Amino acid sequence: MSEEKLGFVGKQVKDIYGTFIGRVVGIITEIDGEIETVGVDCGSGGLKQLPYEQLVMQGDYVFFIPRWRLDAQKLLRQKSLTLKRIKALQDIVAENDSMKEDAELVSIKYEKKLNDLEGSENQINARLDQRVKELDAEVRNIKAVLFDAKLQFRSNEMKEETYQQIKVQTDELIEHINNEKTEITNVRAKLATQTLENIAAATAAPVAATLSGQVPVVESPPSEQVAPPIQVSATGESVASASADAGSEQVPAETSWLNQVITK
Repeated sequence: MSEEKLGFVGKQVKDIYGTFIGRVVGIITEIDGEIETVGVDCGSGGLKQLPYEQLVMQGDYVFFIPRWRLDAQKLLRQKSLTLKRIKALQDIVAENDSMKEDAELVSIKYEKKLNDLEGSENQINARLDQRVKELDAEVRNIKAVLFDAKLQFRSNEMKEETYQQIKVQTDELIEHINNEKTEITNVRAKLATQTLENIAAATAAPVAATLSGQVPVVESPPSEQVAPPIQVSATGESVASASADAGSEQVPAETSWLNQVITK
């Protein structure tokens, strides 16, 4: 086992949105020495075993990537490639009708794959719906804590300094939750735009521009635009980067190291 993997022990664990989870106290390995899970002390929440594949070490922290995010990224890649291949098959037949019979055999394979992916998409959307409900419930609990602190402050049971500390902490927790909800919205939007029509439109645009003598502007098709995820600083804090458009909302951005991990 490499020293890098053993370096997990003793490090603090946060999710990729900045929320503290606990501290690594040990690891469980397979018979071949590969890490299976990482034991994290979550305080009153007890010792939790987090899957190794959902963890990545960066600096002094270990970051936890939600399962829904890994599954959604995998689905987006698979669906995009399947749609591109179906479109390529259609183009081949349109250019050479004699290949229609051969193309149909391959097309059946990819049509079946697309149907399977649509089933997976429905399951992921259901999980995202459930996750949003969980996050909304967390926000309500956090706001209840803040409101109670405000009551104590107004009734002179709590010093203003203490109240302000509570407000800073609860605002930060809500910000982390909003970051995750924003990313869920982005993932849903990307899944919705991954259609054969959009793939065809994205392919036709540069061709039409070339035929007209114009220099085509290369842009990512709707199915390939990267949803603005979360940036985690070296200190483990989530950071929202400002949009280039001054009139648009701020969206989270993601560091390259994390993007490389989740897109493998």
